[in-house]
Amino acid sequence: MADTILIVDDEPSIIQSLHGILTDEGFEVMAADGGLKALDIIKETIPDIVLLDIWMPDIDGIETLRRIRQLYPSLQVIMISGHGTIETAVRATKLGAYDFIEKPLSLEKVLLSVNNALNYNRLEAELDLFRERERQRYQISGHSKAITELKDQIKIVAPTDAWVLIVGENGTGKEIVAHTMHRLSKRNTKPFIEVNCAAIPEDLIESELFGHEKGAFTGATTMKRGKFDQANEGTLFLDEIGDMSLRAQSKVLRILQEQRFERVGGNRTIRVDTRVIAATNKNLEGEIAKGTFRDDLYFRLNVIPIRVPPLRERVDDIPELVDEFLDEFSLDTKKECKFLTSDALELLKKYAWPGNVRELKNLIERTAILCPGAAISAKDIPSPFNTSGIGESKQEPLFSFGTLKEAREVFEKSFITSKLRQFEGNITKTAEAIGVERSNLHKKIKAYGL
Repeated sequence: MADTILIVDDEPSIIQSLHGILTDEGFEVMAADGGLKALDIIKETIPDIVLLDIWMPDIDGIETLRRIRQLYPSLQVIMISGHGTIETAVRATKLGAYDFIEKPLSLEKVLLSVNNALNYNRLEAELDLFRERERQRYQISGHSKAITELKDQIKIVAPTDAWVLIVGENGTGKEIVAHTMHRLSKRNTKPFIEVNCAAIPEDLIESELFGHEKGAFTGATTMKRGKFDQANEGTLFLDEIGDMSLRAQSKVLRILQEQRFERVGGNRTIRVDTRVIAATNKNLEGEIAKGTFRDDLYFRLNVIPIRVPPLRERVDDIPELVDEFLDEFSLDTKKECKFLTSDALELLKKYAWPGNVRELKNLIERTAILCPGAAISAKDIPSPFNTSGIGESKQEPLFSFGTLKEAREVFEKSFITSKLRQFEGNITKTAEAIGVERSNLHKKIKAYGL
């Protein structure tokens, strides 16, 4: 379908000239000889672009632009005028005009401006789609009593600037809670910067958080902004704060208290206005007793504690979560959407879910891949999720894949999930147990969405 352009001008020669060149370029063209008529056309058929003259007999272009922006804020308007002044151009721009072109018109400039405005529209549409997908990705699903209370708490706390400590087991959705709080806050148009405290080596923590100046150390070939700097006026999410070293904790505490810092190798003080949200799966009070976490940092972060309930405390949400994961799988793979039968859902409700929502999502993805039909029933649910043992699937899933790479990835994902569960989500212990570097394990966890 061709893009539609509305020409608004009281000079027939201008309309005729623009109509001819735009039609030749493949646009669908409409015309109006005054502002009021243009507004009537826009109300009936919203064009993609409006070419609007300034001087017209009924209402001028500036007033017409003002009314268009009130009714349709996203409609792009290009102003044209034979009596243009800087003051007029400034007024039009402040009212939201996309561009300002002076007469006599250069048809090349008109086409360039029109195409740029259309490209801008497409980018805006893509951005809106991206924002909607991000919103859905970080949406807290469920209507159980436990999750409803969590949502209510977030609605109260999010609009404030209070610092928040999110606690909960691995896989419960602490990151989703943090994203939701940022989206509902006054800072939602500013950056949301995430820091995985367990993934940063101790010798790089200062550079990562505070940034560094060029030449601060070997390899520092350029100046780098740190996470606190990037999160200025926005939200900084310190994930897995309980795994941060004591040395790093002391440095973080200082900036949290003062909201200012110096980059590594620099002496200029940088002030920031950042809201901090931290998260952990550990009992920080227990860590304080063991001497592995600073009590002053704990009290600084723990202004508003928020607990994310484990899945076993919200089993009524499992059907909704399952539908969401199956829809997501269908969308990603462009395959027919599958569903779980009632007997399969009852099995899932009886399982303890030590890996929480993350474990449920992995299971749904696995069964959706391996189950040949649209219906996933109890016999398709493998151990240990099938606690009844009745009709338990006896298939050997790894042998159903066509390539070694696919089978290896499924096994590796299941193996890492099992080991993380065994060591209660402790990255360092898991990495040591399976014989890989902690940084390499982090990459695999991120790649598999664990």
